[in-house]
Amino acid sequence: MHRTAPHLIHDLLAPLVTYGSHTLALKRADGIVLDKLGKPSYDSPSSFRVIVLLQTFSKILERIMNSRLSCVARATGLHPHQCGSLAGLSASDAVTTLTHEVKTLRMAGRKVSTLCLDIKGGFDNVNPSSLCGMLRAKGVNRYLVSWTRSFLSGRSCRLLYQGSPKVFAPVSVGTPQGSPVSPLLFVIYVSRLHSEIPQGLTLSYVDDFGLTASSASYRGNIQILQR
Repeated sequence: MHRTAPHLIHDLLAPLVTYGSHTLALKRADGIVLDKLGKPSYDSPSSFRVIVLLQTFSKILERIMNSRLSCVARATGLHPHQCGSLAGLSASDAVTTLTHEVKTLRMAGRKVSTLCLDIKGGFDNVNPSSLCGMLRAKGVNRYLVSWTRSFLSGRSCRLLYQGSPKVFAPVSVGTPQGSPVSPLLFVIYVSRLHSEIPQGLTLSYVDDFGLTASSASYRGNIQILQR
């Protein structure tokens, strides 16, 4: 399409950026319901997984906005120990940081403990109003905040399986699965969870967190991590 009409994509998407809006036509998704293999029974919804298929045309704009938000996220200060969803901050960086911190603390004669956590259903529970409030507080450009709110609001999805009614239902919270911008929006959303631990470390890779504490004893570490 771009080779045939080079200006068409730009002319269609540019107004959405200018006015900070994401049209309803691009916010409808199909959820393909698949069986989870090896389940003894398929009488429960937990025996299935949903793969969400988003509008391909929408992903062009989402990738552009992801690029712009990435620059903003670096400039306005994500926590330095947040890895993933940003170029140059991979799982290797997280592992290297944790290994270095543990070795340094142990060389100082301290006992070191790390508690690994996962945010259950994290992407599915992002609140658009809270996220946009964080962006405004960081001084993010108004059109980016408006577009983010519009992108996450008013979404709908229909589940497709044998005999499904194929009716769209509203989706009020969460970032869309498979979107180029969803991982970055989530990382911004959870940045406030990085609490400071004296003589320790809070490290994350997207929705996986590692809390590292050190003290004179492992029992003392447990008390620190419990707090």
